[in-house]
Amino acid sequence: MARRLTQQDIARMAGVSQTTVSFVLNNRAESEVRISPETRERVLRVIRETGYIADPAARRLAEGRNRILGVFTYEAVFPATSADFYYPFLVGIEECAEEVGCDLLLFTSARALGKKRRIFNEDSRIRLADGCVLLGRTVDRDDLARLIADQIPFVSVGRRDDAGGPVPYVGADYPSAVRALVERAVALGHRRLVYVGAGEGAESWADRFGGFRAAVAALGVEGIQVRPDGTRTLDAVLATGATVAFFEEQADAVAFVQAAAERDLRVPGDLSVVAFGSATRPVHSDIDFAGFLIPRREMGRRAVELLTRVIEDGGTPQELLPCELVEGSTLTEGDFARG
Repeated sequence: MARRLTQQDIARMAGVSQTTVSFVLNNRAESEVRISPETRERVLRVIRETGYIADPAARRLAEGRNRILGVFTYEAVFPATSADFYYPFLVGIEECAEEVGCDLLLFTSARALGKKRRIFNEDSRIRLADGCVLLGRTVDRDDLARLIADQIPFVSVGRRDDAGGPVPYVGADYPSAVRALVERAVALGHRRLVYVGAGEGAESWADRFGGFRAAVAALGVEGIQVRPDGTRTLDAVLATGATVAFFEEQADAVAFVQAAAERDLRVPGDLSVVAFGSATRPVHSDIDFAGFLIPRREMGRRAVELLTRVIEDGGTPQELLPCELVEGSTLTEGDFARG
């Protein structure tokens, strides 16, 4: 199936910016934006020649609204401690917002009693935007409930449980990715597997652990949970007798491998390691973990696409995008396969 042309494609073929294409498509008056007749005609000619059809939701969104999409972050996304994790989400959000001809407004100031960010307080400015993308590992349930009750258009990046009603979201399909990795480990001869992580709290953690438990039950192998505990994590994992450790947080996996090396334990020779997704805490490592990649950029793009639909037509769209499995070098044959 041929890929649908985007405004970015039209801009490249016409030799102009994507913003210029957006202005031409939205019939912005020359008094508002200075676009020469020659440039306007060149863009229109490419549109005619390619048969490009603008996304109807994007066109409707551009008519009669502020054309401002909000981004509310529950954690700071620009400091170095967070940038590596959040950057792809923001790239996807920005790309798609530009394609639909909207500006982005980053909400950062709404704090409750100086402790944490909340969408609603006496200075809340959430209604300045036509709708809002929510970004954060955890999202306040009271905020979600009020957004739903007040019928404020929003989409969460990341699956969210109901909060007084269904929550519109685009998330990653963690259960399927985790199951595929468990199946790979079992195929390599591993029969005792350990999950290192809380497995609760944020929906993304619960989904990982849920996928692990379902997979080991379906495959008839032993699954054990160990909560990370700093330098004592290695001893706790070794005490289980497991031959492969699955880490909820990649930063914990890095610390584990380093601790193992200090005791002359080889990964994957003595113990295999699998890491779920990207590190959410600062970590410096070139370890090629077996695991999966979270489709962060695509999640950001899709969140904006779904938000335009919610703004125009309402509803609570919910989508899970597949994760990309990574072969890595930290998962090898288990004792059962070695015979």
